[in-house]
Order: sequence, then structure tokens, then C-alpha cells
Amino acid sequence: MTQSLPPLPIKTFLDRQRALEDLLRSLVTRESPTLSKASIDVLGEYVAEHMQRLGARVSRYRQEKAGDHWRGQWGPEEGGLLMLVHLDTVHPLGTLDEMPWRVEKNWIKGPGALDMKAGLAMALTAIETLIEHDRLPVERISLLCTSDEETGSHSSQALIEEQAKQHELVLCLEPAMPNGALKTWRKGIGSFRLRALGQAAHAGNDPPTGVNAIVELAHQIPTLTQFADDHEGTTINIGVIQGGTRTNVVPDTCVLRFDVRVKDLAAQHEVDAALQALQPHLEGARLELKGEWNRPPMPRDELMLRTFTMACKIGEGLGLTLEEDGTGGGSDANFVAPLGI
Repeated sequence: MTQSLPPLPIKTFLDRQRALEDLLRSLVTRESPTLSKASIDVLGEYVAEHMQRLGARVSRYRQEKAGDHWRGQWGPEEGGLLMLVHLDTVHPLGTLDEMPWRVEKNWIKGPGALDMKAGLAMALTAIETLIEHDRLPVERISLLCTSDEETGSHSSQALIEEQAKQHELVLCLEPAMPNGALKTWRKGIGSFRLRALGQAAHAGNDPPTGVNAIVELAHQIPTLTQFADDHEGTTINIGVIQGGTRTNVVPDTCVLRFDVRVKDLAAQHEVDAALQALQPHLEGARLELKGEWNRPPMPRDELMLRTFTMACKIGEGLGLTLEEDGTGGGSDANFVAPLGI
């Protein structure tokens, strides 16, 4: 990508902070939990109208169950920059009553303000400022607004990957680290269910014929936690365990759900191999493993380093000093990283 016009001084954008806050308030006060398609579509239509007022060509990607996805585009039809944001939040309808929009000293609070309506407000404010000062780049700028990031991006992943392949650079506008550092790596995320099948029996009359599924999984938990590796950044969290019906019945079923996070594909393959090698401890017990890697790792590879270095040089010209860090949390950027963009 090339920049044909000199950049605006950073003060030009800082002077727009009040307008940015007003826009953010309008986004936050339109609640948009992932599972409420109607609410997300109300917000999506509002954002689409805003993009149209800024001269964007707007596309709507209708979804049957999830909220619709939207894309605003400025400039030519090829190449350029793609910005990723999501409209949905984890907060159920009615959260505004308990967590109203408010500004307290240097903090803005409200459902979805951080994750990630602030990113959307910043993108729209930056574009509007560039337009007003005749500094919109000659390359394409696209803003993709999806609706189901908080539940795994199941309806939007293919669209994200398709759009990313059509651009030269992708920026995911999730919040930075608490100190302002940009995230140059993210862990891949796996969600799995391990089910133990035993043999039910009466605990008083005939306990020897029983095979206790809860005890079987109690044996499996230490094995699973051994897969974690602090040095490599691999984590295993045993999150949910369910089993049994009555205290006088040997349980024949128990289910364990766990979360896995890895920094690179090599660690992912190691965990996969270890999970497939699990064996029952109790005679007569069986194991069933189900699950998936919802998001691949976003590693700090050479391409990421070159991109961050370029961002630092641009920042220097604006009087900004950029820092980098990473997180175990995933985002839609994880889908883009394996594409080599």
C-alpha cells in the first residue's frame, strides 16, 4: 500500500474526541447481544446508514439466525485495507439498566463499550476526519462488521476469510492491552468434551458390578492438566464436569468440558496427539472425545513482525510510540493469520 498524501497530525484526531464519544454512546445504547438477531440488526442498520452518509458503498450479508453482516467500502474495488469489527456483545438485553452509559474521569462504561464498539467508533471517526480534510487514501478502505464473534464467528468466518484474501492488509480493531500495546500474537482456542461411559449399579446391593464414570474422569483430569506447558504457553482449563444422579447409584455417565489454548500450530498438533491417545483407567470404562479448534493461533511470525515494524515507523511520523504484546484471548484476527496476509 502507498500513501499519496501527507498524514494529518495526530492532534486533528484528538480534537475529535467529543464526537467520537457521542458516536460511541449511540452504539453502546443500542444493545446487541449475540443471540438477539433483531437487536443486532437494528445496530447494523444504524451503522450502515452512518457509513452511507460518509460515502461508502454498503453491502448487507443477510443471515437466517445470526445477525446480518455489513461491509462499507471506500475507494477502488481491489487491494487496500480491511478493518474487522464485530457488532455483538456478551451482555444480555437489559444490561443497560444495570450498567448504564457513563463517563467517569478517564473511563467510559457501558455494555460493549470496550469489546468492541469503541473500535467501531474509532474507525468511523477516523474515516470521517480523513474525508473532511481530503486525506482519504487512494487505496481501498473496507470496514467489515460481523455479528457473532462472541459465540465463535460460525456464520462469519468464511466471509472474513474471503474478504481478507481480497485485501493487502487486515487490522482487527479489538481493544489493545491495558497499557495500549498492540496485540501481535494470539493463542489458538480449542473447546473439547470428554465423556466417560461406565456401568450403573446399586451402591449398596451390588457395587462390584458397577463402573464409576465419575471416578474414571477423576483419573483423566491429572492426565489432561499435564498437557499444559508454561514454557510453550499451552494452557488447559477444566471448566465443567457433570455426572451422576443419586448418591446410592454408581454413575454410568460423566461429561467433562475443557478449554485448550496454544501459541502455535506445533503445540496444537501435540495436544491433538495427546488427546487421541487417552485411554480409560478403569476396567470396563470407555471414553468418547468430541470438540474442535474454533480459532487457529495468530503467531508472532516474520510477517507479523514486519507489519508491526511498519506500523511503528508510521507511528513515529505521527508522534506515537507503539508497543506490542499478546494474549490468550482469541479474535477474528486468528482466522486471517493462517492466510499469510
